[in-house]
Amino acid sequence: MNFSRRRFLRTAAAVSAGFAGLHLWGRQTSAATAPLKEPFGPLVPDPQEIIDLPAGFAYKIFSRKGDRMDDGFLVPGMHDGMAAFAGPNGKTILVRNHELTSDIGSAGPFGEEVKKLAALPADRIYDAKSDDSYCLGGTSTLVYDTRTSRLETHFLSQLGTLRNCAGGLTPWNTWLTCEESVQTATDAFALEHGYNFEVPASPSSGLVRPVALRAMGRFNHEAVAVDPQSGIVYQTEDRTDGLIYRFIPHRPGQLSQGGRLQALRVRSKPGLDTRNWETATVPVNAALDVEWIDIDNDNAPLDDLRYQGFSNGAALFARGEGMWYGEGSIFFACTSGGEARAGQIYRYTPSPHEGTAAEAKHPARLELYVEPNDRGLVENADNLTVTPWGDLILCEDGGGDQFLVGVTPQGEIYKFGHNVKSTSEFAGATFSPDGTTLFVNIQGDGFTLAITGPWGKASG
Repeated sequence: MNFSRRRFLRTAAAVSAGFAGLHLWGRQTSAATAPLKEPFGPLVPDPQEIIDLPAGFAYKIFSRKGDRMDDGFLVPGMHDGMAAFAGPNGKTILVRNHELTSDIGSAGPFGEEVKKLAALPADRIYDAKSDDSYCLGGTSTLVYDTRTSRLETHFLSQLGTLRNCAGGLTPWNTWLTCEESVQTATDAFALEHGYNFEVPASPSSGLVRPVALRAMGRFNHEAVAVDPQSGIVYQTEDRTDGLIYRFIPHRPGQLSQGGRLQALRVRSKPGLDTRNWETATVPVNAALDVEWIDIDNDNAPLDDLRYQGFSNGAALFARGEGMWYGEGSIFFACTSGGEARAGQIYRYTPSPHEGTAAEAKHPARLELYVEPNDRGLVENADNLTVTPWGDLILCEDGGGDQFLVGVTPQGEIYKFGHNVKSTSEFAGATFSPDGTTLFVNIQGDGFTLAITGPWGKASG
């Protein structure tokens, strides 16, 4: 069944109005009403004018857009989501997204030498070319030694997709790269887009054969996170009227074998509008019981999964973006949530019986973790990660200056890094497995940085 946007918005407005009439909660902003006294100290101006960091911290730019890689291709631009994996001999493997579309040029892996694309095996490109369009989105893989602060190798690892924005790491040592696009097959594109693809975290995989994970749904994907206890994959949808999805694979760890796609519904509050735009329907720190509803027609040629879900009571979220598993929970950013539309962070704690019939008696919990409604504290958090000591690191994607922002388990907020080179967003924050290095991208400038320093101050 298809659901029109007009019908969807009319229904959503009615549900929100109903909750407003109940006066369930008063307006709350956040557990944090002022920045925390900096756990690492104040930011120190960078003489190189790249990124301000606290005293004692240092950065190294080790991968730049346009650098020649070991496979002969160029480092693509628009660095976005990223994750770090344990590699052989203590090395770190990074798999990095590139949020590119179909515009050939210096931002792609070929530069102006489009003939290199034709030389690649056809089964290594998802959507190679139709007419004059080239699908340049994908991933690159890097091997980095944190002990010597040295990049050892890098190469193209997935190609032929569109707008690979974020994704997520899996417990079985792969990266799920997500298309933030629902481009249909037209004269310019041979295949439909809007899927997830799996890339092994391998130091020598080369360009892998892309397989669209169709059962995980076709929608405007952003990020995913995997619960290692159940193997269930959670997904965000980057729409102002988006849903939160979960995918229960038939065989954990084998996503290409299919599974069930479901949408999150708040128990006893069907159609709950969690955005808090006009009315504070969700207070900070309140725990809401969750249940899940099946989604049919998961390949959605009309891009209407969210309308289908909402008509069955799914909760509404404001631009679900970054997502990460840590501390036994899944944290995700809603970039334009809150009264000021400056962003929210939600925390989902799975049921001990997640994905089974027993979860009805022991439901999962959803909590609004942070909603500052103060752009001076956090402005439109996008990618995020969980630190080794339990804080969150948020990558801002708002207007003007861009910061890396820390959030403690108590909801206190602090600034950790400031992009002073440009107004480009930070993206792809992730810690090395040994905990010594924070890797992060500056998207528009095409930089990947390794940040080191006295991380122990946070826990101390």
